[in-house]
Amino acid sequence: MDMNGANPPLLMVHGWGGSHQETWQKSGVEQLINDAGTTVIGVDLLGHGTSAKPHDPTEYADLSAPIRNAIGARTTSVDAVGFSLGAIALLDAAMFNPKYFRRLMLVGIGDGLLEPHDPTETARIVSGIDGTASSDDVLARQFGNYARRTDNDPLALRATLLRPRKSPPTQQDLHKIEAEVTLVVGDRDFVLPAARLVRSFRECELVMLKNCDHFASTENFGFIDALLEFFCAP
Repeated sequence: MDMNGANPPLLMVHGWGGSHQETWQKSGVEQLINDAGTTVIGVDLLGHGTSAKPHDPTEYADLSAPIRNAIGARTTSVDAVGFSLGAIALLDAAMFNPKYFRRLMLVGIGDGLLEPHDPTETARIVSGIDGTASSDDVLARQFGNYARRTDNDPLALRATLLRPRKSPPTQQDLHKIEAEVTLVVGDRDFVLPAARLVRSFRECELVMLKNCDHFASTENFGFIDALLEFFCAP
């Protein structure tokens, strides 16, 4: 891989409970990117996929460390796409170094990113992992099912959710990011609304996926079309 080549590679980051293999390879999305002539850099966040899976929440305080390590000493910017937790981690990396990325596609995040963390929402999702969620709490139970999928470590994913949180980014923080940004959100995603987040970037386009919820975003044909157009079109 020529990490300093003229054509920037595409760094791909999965969401919570996923992995590079499950989210981008198994679905065939990585192959589409490769077929279009773009090199992929796969990243597994801590607690996921092939990465270490500590059970101590403090180990997850630096969410974007695996992304920064993957970029390494590269002297020119890369492109990147991230889903949900992966999108949050990409933004953390971009605020660490506003020159890291040429283009960013952020999938499945919204205005809640600009608000202080709500521990009650984390406790709700953790209850889904622990099996104590109310039988009618569909969202918590969905997260619990994701945590218990093959090759996942539920205790590591639980620790990821309970990690120490930074203060939310300000619009001034996000405006410093030099990348061209596309925000992709399903019209049935619980993260909506997203208008304030869109306005926080220097240059950002919002793509809405029709009849799409949060968990279906990365396999949605509208997302895949937007991905290929944003990163691979001549």
